[in-house]
Amino acid sequence: MKLHLPTKTLSASALALFLFPLGAAIAAPTSNPATYPIDTCIVSGEALGEHGDVVIKEYAGREVRFCCKMCVKDFEKDQAAYLQKLDHAIIEAQLPAYPLETCVVSGEVLGGDMGDVVNSVEGNRLVQLCCNSCKKDLAADPAKFLQTLDAAVVAAQLKDYPADVCPISGQKLGSMGDPYNYVFAGRLVRFCCAGCIGQFNENPQAAMASVHGGKSPGAAHEHDHSGHEH
Repeated sequence: MKLHLPTKTLSASALALFLFPLGAAIAAPTSNPATYPIDTCIVSGEALGEHGDVVIKEYAGREVRFCCKMCVKDFEKDQAAYLQKLDHAIIEAQLPAYPLETCVVSGEVLGGDMGDVVNSVEGNRLVQLCCNSCKKDLAADPAKFLQTLDAAVVAAQLKDYPADVCPISGQKLGSMGDPYNYVFAGRLVRFCCAGCIGQFNENPQAAMASVHGGKSPGAAHEHDHSGHEH
């Protein structure tokens, strides 16, 4: 069930109190929106790691992972087109679990009087807006609005979180203090401690698959292998 949250009048810190009242022992959520959020190369469609070490590059603050060096060259020949393709993949993958029915910037109901929902990608995260005018405010302070969005993700997914152990250490959640809540590609992942985040980011898809029973939330639905040889 999606949540109606009064983001128009609540700051990120106030939202956290609204979501987790009375001193609930839940560490504040965090995320790195730049982390590459899907499990395939955006150029070839091949599964990352299928052809050896993954190549990691950064473009305008966004991490992009490739299956091989050849794909880096292809990507850089038409960077704008491939980033647009990546945006489409991000929207498709993250939309089903999007936790808000209101614009994270204005607080207006999505798809209401403001017209059609605007699916915007900030870093490598989907952010739904009520109108194009909100894009400017989002770009001016993305961390502020992503913090609010992360809190909404935790509120929506915590109750039905499917694992009771840390996907990195294997330790029981709560055995080393309060579990650490992290948001990857719009999905909650819980660690025994903040120290596990670095290892998680080396291969986030594998860790998320272990949480969700072998199915990675960022998996692409179709792979296009045509015209690509290794």
